[in-house]
Amino acid sequence: MKVEVEYELARNVRKIARLDIAGGGQIVVEGGYAYVGHMKPPMGTSIIDVRDPAKPVVVAHIEPPDEYSHTHKVRVVDNIMITNVEQDRRHPLRRGEKIAGLRAEGLSDEEIAAKLNLKAADLPNILETLARGYDMGGFRIWDISDKTVPKLLSYVKTHGFGVHRFDMDDRYAYISTEMEGYVGNILVTYDISDPSNPTEVSRWHMDGQHLAGGEVPTWDGYGVRLHHAMRCGDELWAAVWHAGFRVLDATDMSNPKVIGSYRFQPGIPEPTHTVMPMEQLIDGRRYAVVIDEEHDHLPGRLHGFIWVMDVTDLNNMVPVSAWDLTERASPWVGQPGVRFGGHQFREKLDSTLIYATWFAGGLRVLDLADPHLPVEVAHYIPEPGQGGPAQSNDVDVDKNGLIYVLDRNNGVDILEMKL
Repeated sequence: MKVEVEYELARNVRKIARLDIAGGGQIVVEGGYAYVGHMKPPMGTSIIDVRDPAKPVVVAHIEPPDEYSHTHKVRVVDNIMITNVEQDRRHPLRRGEKIAGLRAEGLSDEEIAAKLNLKAADLPNILETLARGYDMGGFRIWDISDKTVPKLLSYVKTHGFGVHRFDMDDRYAYISTEMEGYVGNILVTYDISDPSNPTEVSRWHMDGQHLAGGEVPTWDGYGVRLHHAMRCGDELWAAVWHAGFRVLDATDMSNPKVIGSYRFQPGIPEPTHTVMPMEQLIDGRRYAVVIDEEHDHLPGRLHGFIWVMDVTDLNNMVPVSAWDLTERASPWVGQPGVRFGGHQFREKLDSTLIYATWFAGGLRVLDLADPHLPVEVAHYIPEPGQGGPAQSNDVDVDKNGLIYVLDRNNGVDILEMKL
């Protein structure tokens, strides 16, 4: 018996505008402008005038430093903007490092491609890219006093694939990057009080990452590493991928120390993407929100989803609830190249509302007034754009409560929520 499903693409949300630009990894809205870090070169970073949100206009665009880099993350504080520089296609390139060894074992290119989840036709290009090497990874700092003409102030090169996600304030940049002598991304904090001359303040890493220091990983590959750390008062909340998350004391940035640690059970398949505490206590207790990132989903396994943690006692942090979305909520589930589960939430938890992007599930707005029972109060799934079905990647909310949802493939939707 065939069952027809009716999909509700929007609830308690109306679209104000859509801007069809190249897809991106991060969007930040500040002072009437939206800043978008695009996913793929040759697109880099766009600055969009949204002072009239019904008529968004791109006023500036910055290209990546070369054709092999993407600059898909961006942060802004006052008139200073930071953009990352990271090697494009780093995941297939990482898998490609095993090609030579597998060929030495006598495997054919077709067998190698199947084993590494690559296409056989792409192997020569991957090997060529690896042979060429890469030394452009890092971050760039810009003066954006004139939004139409960003001025480059400095370019800090790091190592390896370069910089992934990061946080910043008016004094420090908290950079997730590869560094020489380490395996996987670590936290490197820079003093940016003089943005034309950033200076390294400290490094923090998981035990086992510092190979040059004699440490030995207890894991294979890059499954334990920093995704990024968010500054929250005198703490840094660090998502460390398949190792869960850590809370660091940030009162002395020259020597950040772990003051809280949580690792999810091995049966949870997806890695920890972002973790942050809510700004207000609820019934005298402190809670944090955690989201896992969905990758290639195998039927029968759990999707990436949202956790709510009681973190009142950092020595005894406890999950009190979780929220997931049924596959029946999206018409795009199961289509080639489409991810479904969780990815990211707005990185400012100043109310009980959580704005989360769910790849093919679009925007989901949850109310955590009762942290033990998250309730969805609104959602919005974009119609397919030039890049295909919705792959909602990031979200921000401006001072007027308008919601900006960035798609990984194409487009920014500007939304208004009506509860």
